Amino acid sequence: MSVVIFPEVLTKVAKLPAARLQGEGSTVRELVNDVCDQHTGLREHLFYNNDQFKEHFLLTAGGELVDADSQLLPGAELDIMLATSGGLDCDELSNDEVRRYVRHITLPDVGRGGQLRLKKARVLVIGTGGLGSPVSLYLAAAGVGTLGLVDFDRVESSNLQRQVVHGTATLGMAKVESARRRLEDLNPDIRVNAYDCALTPDNAIDLVGDYDLVVDGTDNFATRYLLNDACVLLGRPLVYGALHRFDGQISLFNHQDGPCYRCLYPKSPPAELAPNCNAGGVIGVLPGVVGLIQATETIKLILNIGEPLTGRLLRFDALAMKFSEICFKRRSDCLTCSSARTSRELQTEAPIVCNSVVASDKKLSADFFIRPSQLHLSIANGENLQLIDVREPNELEVCQLSGALNIPLGDLAERLAELDQGRHLCLICFGGPRAERAALQLLDAGFSKIQVLQGGIKGWARDIDHDMPLY
Repeated sequence: MSVVIFPEVLTKVAKLPAARLQGEGSTVRELVNDVCDQHTGLREHLFYNNDQFKEHFLLTAGGELVDADSQLLPGAELDIMLATSGGLDCDELSNDEVRRYVRHITLPDVGRGGQLRLKKARVLVIGTGGLGSPVSLYLAAAGVGTLGLVDFDRVESSNLQRQVVHGTATLGMAKVESARRRLEDLNPDIRVNAYDCALTPDNAIDLVGDYDLVVDGTDNFATRYLLNDACVLLGRPLVYGALHRFDGQISLFNHQDGPCYRCLYPKSPPAELAPNCNAGGVIGVLPGVVGLIQATETIKLILNIGEPLTGRLLRFDALAMKFSEICFKRRSDCLTCSSARTSRELQTEAPIVCNSVVASDKKLSADFFIRPSQLHLSIANGENLQLIDVREPNELEVCQLSGALNIPLGDLAERLAELDQGRHLCLICFGGPRAERAALQLLDAGFSKIQVLQGGIKGWARDIDHDMPLY
């Protein structure tokens, strides 16, 4: 006797008693015909009327592809494989899935039908950082069948304070791959598509178009506007979330003729009002709160239950532990979702660069810069240097050079009297740009003995103090 192994989906459709069935035959065709004679209804799924195997099946035996007339050894196992796109069987729930989601299925507003809708859903999550972590974890746990993850970044130790989908074991790994491994471990019944790339005008339509709805876990204005525009063009709801320090915002855009992101914020803020990229920070639990609300809105949308956040901006103040709400409507002049739009092309905002790194029109000549190794030698030789750190005070909580005077860039003009014009001044910031701006201010104020630490604190950590923590 030989054995024929059938795909699970064919076993169900043909109502076979098991996926492994015994039969007799010296060739593939004889064996399969014998099994078909035993089980009514199987033949129509495997053969055309002319008795030819249907092309979407592969026949393998002993690890090799075979054809209908191939000879089989006694006791052989013939494995019939079905061509697949990697999709899920979304027509029903397995017993294992019923056990996993029993707390959902017993809810009156969910039931088996609702859990099947979750299984069939396709959700795209842009960003696998602070917001993307709780969103993806809870959508995976809830049984959303297909999750797409978009991110171009790598896992760093400073991420782990809030980006809970990642861990120490995946430091240095692409975030989407790190997240994919964690989500598939959490729920092996779902499919996770990892896109190790940034969202750009070249790929936004293709990425968004392949999913039912989108969750915004981004951290910059340019990507938010691009994502909003793609969602409007393709008619996809957009679940929005944003963070800053102890405050969060959540809303739902482009749902049931509701407003879009540009209706709420027609323009991105100027550089001088954008949060400081390095000094902004966020309390680690805040992304969890905001991300969980985003995940809740996503699940409500899929199940079509409850009242969505359409036209409502939910604000969360973690310090006061208060929620508040602002209502808003579609703008009749919105350049994205109203009749004022004149083009079907994607609209984008210019990337916003926080004020701390905005380059000045003026440039310092090369002799104003000092390499970390040179500064280290000068300090060791006891030279009469005054180190001026122009970062924000909270940044110094992470790392600083011993003996440096902290004068934030924004306070420099008011604190010039604290500086000695006769002493060599070395200006320091995180990466260099703020120190350059400070140097130009001091030159205009009549200071001449000025140098800038090339590469800033990052350069010092790279070349001198390898154990210095960064942010």
